[in-house]
Amino acid sequence: MARVFSFLVMAMLALAGCTTNETQYGPDGQPLPKAYKIRPADASKIQYRMLDSVNSLRGAAGMQPVQLNAQLNAAAETHSRDMSAQNRPWHFGSDGSSPIDRVQRVGYPGAMLGENISETYETELETLAAWMEEQGTRDVILSRNATNMGFAWFQEGNGKIWWTMLMGG
Repeated sequence: MARVFSFLVMAMLALAGCTTNETQYGPDGQPLPKAYKIRPADASKIQYRMLDSVNSLRGAAGMQPVQLNAQLNAAAETHSRDMSAQNRPWHFGSDGSSPIDRVQRVGYPGAMLGENISETYETELETLAAWMEEQGTRDVILSRNATNMGFAWFQEGNGKIWWTMLMGG
């Protein structure tokens, strides 16, 4: 019995040596970031976490809250996938469509007030923080006339995330 136990302990130690939990470092000596992987089960959590965060920022700025809109979400998701296919973050679709065109295509009855996009490996809240640091993207988030928000993403196999936020009113 002691031999079996010893053998099992030795086998576990040998297998433990096959894995590594070492932190990897970049050329600047700083730890490399871990990829933010989005699981399908997290989709609604991410959308509502973003909505809550946007509404907190809007409230602090004296603006009315916005609501998620399924049509704007669909337009945002389509554009996130298309940016990935084009391998560039920009506001025009591979078919030449503008954000206004995409919002009209999904049947959104209101006005498209602005679109924020990002190509990153960062979380949705890190992306929101970056958007809030730039005047143009901040203005979209804090648009006085906004009543609806669309928010979606596409994550590539390598972890890169293409985020799209649309504001409508």
